[in-house]
Amino acid sequence: MEIIDTHCHLDAAEFDADRQAVLARARDAGVAGIVVPGVQAKGWDGLWGLCAAEPGLFPALGLHPVYLEQHQEADLAALELQLASRRPVAVGEIGLDYFVSDLDRARQQSLFEAQLVIARDAGLPVILHVRKAHDQVLAALRRIRVPGGIAHAFNGSLQQAQHYIDLGFKLGFGGMLTYTRSTRLRSLARALPPEALVLETDAPDLVVAPHRGERNSPEYLPHCLAALAEVRGEPLEGVAQQTSANARAVLALATWQAG
Repeated sequence: MEIIDTHCHLDAAEFDADRQAVLARARDAGVAGIVVPGVQAKGWDGLWGLCAAEPGLFPALGLHPVYLEQHQEADLAALELQLASRRPVAVGEIGLDYFVSDLDRARQQSLFEAQLVIARDAGLPVILHVRKAHDQVLAALRRIRVPGGIAHAFNGSLQQAQHYIDLGFKLGFGGMLTYTRSTRLRSLARALPPEALVLETDAPDLVVAPHRGERNSPEYLPHCLAALAEVRGEPLEGVAQQTSANARAVLALATWQAG
């Protein structure tokens, strides 16, 4: 039984001491693919090198809204150059974060829309970071039509979920689904159509309930699979197959090659 982690920051410093061991344990747990989203321009080369060196790792390149103060104007041109010379599976992690109160919303919007245009022109899907800003993100996606993507760590409403689906997006579910107190999120995961769902860990963040207080890891993705299967009342094997097929389809993983 194979599963795909559609959002894991395996290039993060938290994994520097034992990255190969983590990767080996993840593979032993059935994780057949890991999408590694970029967050800052300075990390893109290292991220790309990691994905090129290891089978089953897939790079995405983007400028994360939470690191707004670290991004430079030249980073957008650098992203365009990166996409012209080598093709990641997506542009991401990009989006809007209205949860962090001191992030300039106008600058976030400008950065986000510029990256949507880059993704659209390159014909690439996007990996979205959205907190307290689903309506604003959806409005931008309607103006700037990209070829779908993934709304990572989705926690919006059922109506918002349908709007993403209508725009060609899959919805990512991970560690928060493993907490029984996440009643609204679990109800949402139960109600959505199976072809809309993908699995993720967001490691090293958003750890699963059985490892509360620890560093999250892609090897814990089976806990997310089990939680999704439980809330939907469906067999593990079927959910694994469906979510993996969804991930491969929306990000064209089967045809990606390191370049």
